[in-house]
Amino acid sequence: MTKLNLVVVGPGLIGKEHIRLIQKNQDSCLVAIVAPDHAHNHSLAKNLNVPLFYNLTSCLDLTLVDGVLISSPNKFHAEQAKECIQRNIPVFVEKPLTSTVQEGVSLVKLAKKHGAKVLVGHHRAHSSILREAKRIIQEGRLGRLVSITGNALFYKPEEYFLAGPWRTQPGGGPILINLIHEIGNLRSLCGEILAVQAFTSSSIRNFPVEDTVSINLKFENGVLGNFILSDTAACAKSWEQTSRENPAYSTYPDEDCYVISGTLGSLSIPSFRLKYYQNKAEASWWKKFQEETIDIERKDPLACQLEHFIDVINGISTPLVSAEDGLQNLKVIEAISKSAIKNSIIFLKKN
Repeated sequence: MTKLNLVVVGPGLIGKEHIRLIQKNQDSCLVAIVAPDHAHNHSLAKNLNVPLFYNLTSCLDLTLVDGVLISSPNKFHAEQAKECIQRNIPVFVEKPLTSTVQEGVSLVKLAKKHGAKVLVGHHRAHSSILREAKRIIQEGRLGRLVSITGNALFYKPEEYFLAGPWRTQPGGGPILINLIHEIGNLRSLCGEILAVQAFTSSSIRNFPVEDTVSINLKFENGVLGNFILSDTAACAKSWEQTSRENPAYSTYPDEDCYVISGTLGSLSIPSFRLKYYQNKAEASWWKKFQEETIDIERKDPLACQLEHFIDVINGISTPLVSAEDGLQNLKVIEAISKSAIKNSIIFLKKN
């Protein structure tokens, strides 16, 4: 198979990881990066031995490209993805799909019109952890789902914000950067979200964006959930610090970030500690649970995601996380922000 020529737009924190994986993958080749005219970007391009373009238009005009990976700041996603779609170039867009639902709706319409290949970067959809949890639920081992509790609690150091000042401004807070990953997971595990109620706080860092969020969720199938997010909490209860998928983070195998409960049992994720009754007749808080810890093979979901994008470009697969799916995650996120502002329950409209 001929190697695919790929371009990375926005070689920041996640962009550099995409670059590393492209160079490691035997079916792909990095042919250019797109980034502002800064010394560190020139140095990066020189080290990678690829040209640096200051805008996507120039890059696509002058380069033979099979696919584009967009990992620029959120506010640029819509316009850059639009250009790829109009040129009939397969595009990977880091989450969130766009900065606003309105932009997302327009982009989805454009993608449908052009029959475009668009993959959204909710990389946890490619995780063996999520896949195994869904299998356990679908097999009925938990019975009928009742509730889900979740946490994304971690502490981002000062240099994280110095490296990307846009993260301190509207559109760059943990709701859009981090919580949108969780929404994708929650929808995948429990179904579509019907309504949300949220409270936010920015009392620790005093940025124009939130640093802590508490959310209640109601799913269409009757499942209820609650979730707490904070990038100022020195705590290990987050996907990154429990999943053992990214070696950049310290991991704590005794911690979990989700607990899903049903009428027959509960599953802690990602430790996969399962407590359950064999059948309804056994179910009673007076009776001892059967306990099991399930072993799974953990793989780097970002590497799996790149392999999937290559398959999408080659027409072997359809996007696991489509533009429509990415838009629905964004709708939930926007409803959460609106709920916190209005101090009210927000119901999501069905597609």
